[in-house]
Amino acid sequence: MKEHAFRLQRGDDLNASIEQYVAENKIKAGVILSCVGSLYRSAIRGAGKEDSTILEKAVEIVSMTGTLSPDSCHIHISISDAELKTYGGHLKDGCLVNTTAEIVLLELDTYHFTRELDDKTGYDELVIKKLTKD
Repeated sequence: MKEHAFRLQRGDDLNASIEQYVAENKIKAGVILSCVGSLYRSAIRGAGKEDSTILEKAVEIVSMTGTLSPDSCHIHISISDAELKTYGGHLKDGCLVNTTAEIVLLELDTYHFTRELDDKTGYDELVIKKLTKD
């Protein structure tokens, strides 16, 4: 296993930046351990929805989890506004960092994650391949 840590700055797209980091670092299988920060614009897709909900206000990132693969990353996020109202769902492009986003990832070197169409769900779902040592 290998740890990765990086920080995003104001205006960076949270989802796109994570996807880019995974690609640049050739991460074949990974998980998000932690993300602390804030956003000034959020794009989150709720369960069973086709479209994202867009929030144009300052929020804190209170939780983020996900699986990372070369095909795509599947990330869920929870955010909280100034009134402590919490929103959560599938992270989409368009979440823009306000002050910071401090991200810690774990790369799993004994696995390779891919995404393939699952006929039962109609979505590209995670396929987990355990790598064997030669």
